[in-house]
Amino acid sequence: MSDFIEIDFIEAGESKSGDAIAIRHRADNVDRIYVVDGGYAEDGKKLVNLIRERYGNPSLIDHVVLTHSDADHASGLQQVLEEFQVGYLWMNRPWVHVDDLKPMFQRYQDRERLIVRLRQVYPKVAELEELAIDNRITICDAFQGDTIGVFTVLSPHRTTYLERVVESEKTPVPALGIRALLREIASFAAWGEEKLKGDTEGTSPENETSIVQFADACGKKVLLTGDAGVRALTEAHQAAWQMGKAIHPLDWFQVPHHGSRRNLSSDVLDAWLGSRLKGPGQNTAQLGIVSANQKDEEHPKKAVVRALIHRGRSVFQTDGTLNVRSSGAPNRGWSTATPLDYPQDQED
Repeated sequence: MSDFIEIDFIEAGESKSGDAIAIRHRADNVDRIYVVDGGYAEDGKKLVNLIRERYGNPSLIDHVVLTHSDADHASGLQQVLEEFQVGYLWMNRPWVHVDDLKPMFQRYQDRERLIVRLRQVYPKVAELEELAIDNRITICDAFQGDTIGVFTVLSPHRTTYLERVVESEKTPVPALGIRALLREIASFAAWGEEKLKGDTEGTSPENETSIVQFADACGKKVLLTGDAGVRALTEAHQAAWQMGKAIHPLDWFQVPHHGSRRNLSSDVLDAWLGSRLKGPGQNTAQLGIVSANQKDEEHPKKAVVRALIHRGRSVFQTDGTLNVRSSGAPNRGWSTATPLDYPQDQED
């Protein structure tokens, strides 16, 4: 049988959006199964059912990735870990790096006390760690340069991950007391105005710790972003360049954070997706995929949809399950999805 890769983006959440992704990659007649984030608690069952019904009812999931600690990404993974054998759980736990973090927190000179505090402020990660240990699942850090099956981790670098843990409002006040990093503000002329806020407002430090993964498999180049913001996506792009990854053209781009405009900037989109087109009606075959619930009134932002279309993307929002696949993948009878229209206005 032919090699292929297919990715299922599940419409996570009920009114608010989450991320829940299942992946099957077949190479040399061997299937590798991945789960990247699990959405809310109720979305775990959706993932379990999809994998059993659509991926040949495997007993093993090779890789489970928690991109970052937010509940709309982490909660559903509990059921996945309970109902399948799992080869590796990839997630970053700040308390594993407590010896490097402790000097930055003057109030926590006791190592064990800081570990307890960090586990309290990242409870979903702590819960998954305990479950993985009980089930004898190997837990791995996922930092820049690591490989997760066919995917390469582009961000975060371990150093920047620790910096963002210290910067987070969830963690104790750091010794230096400075949480925000300076951001350059850039403006561009384009055929469509763009009001993105990634350079000016930005997203949370927790989102900026998201594990960003790139794969070049079966003729498809894929970027999975979690809730990464401008800083993480910039770091990831620099890493891809340093590793010699040929990222263009990017076939499947997961739009970060359900289409929030605080996670993107014009220059970041130019770097990953290419320069803006001269006018409308020039869309390419490349896709922008937004994990956003149909009932979510806040996502995706019109400004983000416009900016993606400016760069030739056909933009799709999750509705039930959104399946993308390379040639050779089984056709499971999906109907053709309809891309989002170009918004004629956008948020102020």
